[in-house]
Amino acid sequence: MQAPPTLPRRHRRSRALGLAALAASLLMAFPTAQPAFGDAAEEVPGGGDLGPNVLVFDPSTPDIQGKVDEIFEKQESAQFGSDRYALMFKPGTYDDINAQIGFYTSIAGLGLNPDDTTFNGDVTVDAGWFDGNATQNFWRSAENLALNPVSGTNRWAVSQAAPFRRMHVKGGLNLAPDGYGWASGGYIADSKIDGEVGPYSQQQWYTRDSSIGGWGNGVWNMTFSGVEGAPAQSFPEPPYTTLDSTPVSREKPFLYLDGDDYKVFVPAKRTDARGTTWANGTPEGESIPLDRFYVVKPGATAQTINAAVEQGLHLLFTPGVYHVDEPIEIDRADTVALGLGLATIIPDNGVTAIKVGDVDGVKLAGLLVDAGPVNSETLVEVGPDGASADHAANPTSLQDVFVRIGGAGPGKATTSIVVNSDDTIIDHTWVWRADHGEGVGWETNRADYGVHVKGDDVLATGLFVEHFNKYDVRWSGENGRTIFFQNEKAYDAPDQAAIQNGDIKGYAGYKVDDSVTTHEGWGMGSYCFFNVDPTIRQQHGFQAPVKPGVKFHDLLVVSLGGQGQYEHVINDTGSPTSGTTTVPSQVVSFP
Repeated sequence: MQAPPTLPRRHRRSRALGLAALAASLLMAFPTAQPAFGDAAEEVPGGGDLGPNVLVFDPSTPDIQGKVDEIFEKQESAQFGSDRYALMFKPGTYDDINAQIGFYTSIAGLGLNPDDTTFNGDVTVDAGWFDGNATQNFWRSAENLALNPVSGTNRWAVSQAAPFRRMHVKGGLNLAPDGYGWASGGYIADSKIDGEVGPYSQQQWYTRDSSIGGWGNGVWNMTFSGVEGAPAQSFPEPPYTTLDSTPVSREKPFLYLDGDDYKVFVPAKRTDARGTTWANGTPEGESIPLDRFYVVKPGATAQTINAAVEQGLHLLFTPGVYHVDEPIEIDRADTVALGLGLATIIPDNGVTAIKVGDVDGVKLAGLLVDAGPVNSETLVEVGPDGASADHAANPTSLQDVFVRIGGAGPGKATTSIVVNSDDTIIDHTWVWRADHGEGVGWETNRADYGVHVKGDDVLATGLFVEHFNKYDVRWSGENGRTIFFQNEKAYDAPDQAAIQNGDIKGYAGYKVDDSVTTHEGWGMGSYCFFNVDPTIRQQHGFQAPVKPGVKFHDLLVVSLGGQGQYEHVINDTGSPTSGTTTVPSQVVSFP
């Protein structure tokens, strides 16, 4: 098994700056109750109810199955709908439940540990709505539950943006739809599956810091880090990339009940993590009472949200769609901004949706950012341009933060996510320029760049970025690391000239700048499907400087159905794809 080496830090920060940042973070870590704009400003209240779209159940709730079925009927095929739901289950045992999970629906237990909330039943995702094809089963989640599946195996047939976190399956887990149609997932973290995980038709999958009873097969790219029971390293046959541990990780914050009181648990950072956080009982971390959160509900303005943050409150976004006419600015260390039920933020008039300061320990989690019709230069910014503070001890993290340009309607953004702050953790993101839905076209939902990393020592675990007009990922910072990457180039390129990059045919799916001296990646794939002009040739899926400190392990490119071709895997290395068969072209390592 491969274990990522400890990389040297780039020593470009002064000790004085580090001490100043530390002092500032200590001061900002403790929320205050001061008004946002002087004594005359109205204080934003903390706490309160969770709104109408958070449905809370306990074992005595009548007709639980009927209520869950009602939500599923509304959401099963509502791919670009505006309703959002969170189904929350208090600790206890629930019998004869089959919770089918549709679009924009999250299901979660409200215990501190997954085993506190047990279903004698299933949490199911299938693809009947799409004729057995699971490649569009996006935007849903399951968290913090224990399952005793009725048949012995639970089905979770999903593609991108559908995390399975902190789950205990007391049986097997099937990741394919009924009939074993196509699927393009997916992500598991901090979970225990007692039996075997069967990916079957899943093209790729990433599993992190978990425990599994076995793994059934692989199609193109199955990547594991810190997973007990993971298959041995064997890429490309079978296509398993296995790292013994995850170098840095911190699990997603989650809502739970302490007696009758709601709190948010914020798990502690782990280094060289392996296995779940909860295997030995209560996980390490901090509990924050709900009254220290501004409970954001539809209709809230960016001004009120920002006032709450300045006042010292964290943010809990209830399920809904939020329009903002100025950026949500989080410039206080250790602020938690947690969304329930795929809470969605839409920037109006070309503003940036979320800006995070160059401060320690901000947690963005469970949010969908949907581009507006007026072009935004950026949608999410982590740290201002030129950020330089050292956050190694307490990094900012993005977890289940998804971005969409088009699909639900016209949307444009030059760059979706920009990471300027050092040491940031990007843990499971799907950044998607829509290839179907409303407002889709080469210029209609123009979006040149998906993710641009400028900060040093940034780690991405579970990076899904698709269909951008130019680079999907560009990495400019030093000591970057990516464990698992899934990419598709833009389907709708009109012709070869539209994607020409100087003398290079097409923009790489993942580019490391020539100035970078140290970078590493594991388990990374780029696919093409040029359905407007199948004669297009993409020179490579990956582009990077040839230097001793720049290393890639287990890369592949795929031509989907022969609609366009790759000439190489990385730079001018690796065999080309060919013909009309969907067969990956693989290079085991680079250089």
